[in-house]
Amino acid sequence: MTLANVPRYGESAVSRQGDHAVVVGASMAGLVAARTLADAFDRVTVLDRDPLADDPVTRRGVPQGHQPHVLLEAGRATLADLFPGFAEELLAGGGLVIDWTHDLVHYEAGDYLEPGPTRRPMYAASRPLFEAVTRRCLAAVEGVRLRPESRFVDYHLADDGRRVDGVVVESGGSDATSTLPADLVVDATGRTSRTPAWLTEHGYERPPEEEVTVDVRYATAVVDRPAGDRRAFFVPPTPPRTRGGGAFPVEGDRWLVTLQGVHGDDPPTDPAGLREFAASLPVDHLARLLDERDWVSDGVERYPFPSNRRRYYEELDRFPEGLVVVGDAVASFNPVYGQGMSVASLEALVLHHALADGGLDGLGPRFFGRASEVVDVAWTMAVGSDLAYDATEGSQSVVESLFARYLARLVRTAQDDGIVADAYGRVVTMEEPPTSLLRPGVVARVLSPQ
Repeated sequence: MTLANVPRYGESAVSRQGDHAVVVGASMAGLVAARTLADAFDRVTVLDRDPLADDPVTRRGVPQGHQPHVLLEAGRATLADLFPGFAEELLAGGGLVIDWTHDLVHYEAGDYLEPGPTRRPMYAASRPLFEAVTRRCLAAVEGVRLRPESRFVDYHLADDGRRVDGVVVESGGSDATSTLPADLVVDATGRTSRTPAWLTEHGYERPPEEEVTVDVRYATAVVDRPAGDRRAFFVPPTPPRTRGGGAFPVEGDRWLVTLQGVHGDDPPTDPAGLREFAASLPVDHLARLLDERDWVSDGVERYPFPSNRRRYYEELDRFPEGLVVVGDAVASFNPVYGQGMSVASLEALVLHHALADGGLDGLGPRFFGRASEVVDVAWTMAVGSDLAYDATEGSQSVVESLFARYLARLVRTAQDDGIVADAYGRVVTMEEPPTSLLRPGVVARVLSPQ
């Protein structure tokens, strides 16, 4: 499912389901989930072990926070629905609205993609600013409380062993713990989620997992940007080339310039080495930014991402009542495709509609079944691209392999055809499902003699 086929948010669609919901983790996934829960519960508490500053600062719990983040159309539109003042807050904090169609210079598979026929808005900001604005918007919602420096210790299991009815928390750096009762607990703690191990310890099955190793490393520097220049540059790694990069405008008249390497082709973390790495790309945009613009950052920030990982909670026969898992705790994808915040936003919509349709009874399995359709789209796009490398371990079905070949031809067509480029962009931004690329009008353009 994508933005096109997930019903949009409706504040009045959900009736009251309980007194208190707890979200563990103030990630973007946790924040947007908390917003949808505020319609169903009198109180919503968001716990996080980090301080939650009012200003946009990189949190210890978000090690990828120094790297560029992209809010795709699915995330942009959903955040605008959940928080009506989001765009204004973001712009007031220095964020930008750019035109995906004309401001983005996209080089893929040997050439630039042709601009599409329509303008398409896209928010541009750093991850810390995205988070800070979302926190401020969420804190203004009645009944919501953010509790920083509160470390999740454990779930509290009801006496019948079938329902999570709270969390055990350690707050303020103290070793003392307290139990926070809850009608619903949402795990938004990311890839390091302890829920799979906790299920095993309490007599439940661990969810099946799939991991596709890509071993990507990111190295990012910050350079100054002329205030009127809103261009973004994107040069994803394309087999057999194992190097790629991008530059994205953010607040403070800056570009975040990032270089990526997969399967051991790591970008250097010293300025001279990073410049040399950028110069090896098939286009010179990133090298010129690093050579010609003033560096704002003191050095280079590095971030490793070993693998795409997915936990199939929807396949479990038994799951405790009162618990839901969202975001990277369910699935995390190669960050080069920028899907994380948008997948989290769509999952929040799925949670909203699952509560509206059936309340708390069997909420976990109902949510997982629907959310898997959102994850399927992002997983197929990310893993399908990563499996194009011989070094990536994994397999594809015959149908997936045929679609990957068709997609490669489609990208080449998009280099000269703005209509096809527009259709591809709507899929990349999770506005439309990949099946939209099989519409007759698109197929005819892709399969015509090139």
